[in-house]
Amino acid sequence: MRHGKKGNHLGRKTAHRNAMLANMACSLIEHKRINTTVAKAKALKQFVEPMITKSKEDTTHNRRIVYSRIRQKEAVAELFRDVAPKVGDRPGGYTRIIKLGNRLGDNADMAMIELVDFNEIYNADKQPKRKSTRRGRSKKSDAPATPAAPAVADKASNEEE
Repeated sequence: MRHGKKGNHLGRKTAHRNAMLANMACSLIEHKRINTTVAKAKALKQFVEPMITKSKEDTTHNRRIVYSRIRQKEAVAELFRDVAPKVGDRPGGYTRIIKLGNRLGDNADMAMIELVDFNEIYNADKQPKRKSTRRGRSKKSDAPATPAAPAVADKASNEEE
């Protein structure tokens, strides 16, 4: 049975896999989108999204946690300085995986993984949504104000003419 075997090992030993994911995360933070295989993109998504969540709150503790996984000072600085303010209101789902087809040579499934808020093509036509709550409105706020006072004023001005 496969209990507790969630992550993909990607055919690599633990140290190699962690180093590869850290380098891919640095490239994703720097370039905002990278091309890779579908399996590596899915593994990278699980690796990088918790770090983006940690970067939303800029504390020394969170910086040290992220630095312990990425190990590149410039990437950590860019994550906290540039990426975090842009994704600050998003409740998760910071990356998007787009399948590209098969690679020539070995026919591997390829994909592009990108940071969602940094794609101007998809985000150009969408207006920012208002935050909605799950509470209902009261009946008083739904009803528009009655225009009785201006109508009375209009009748009085017509009688004067």
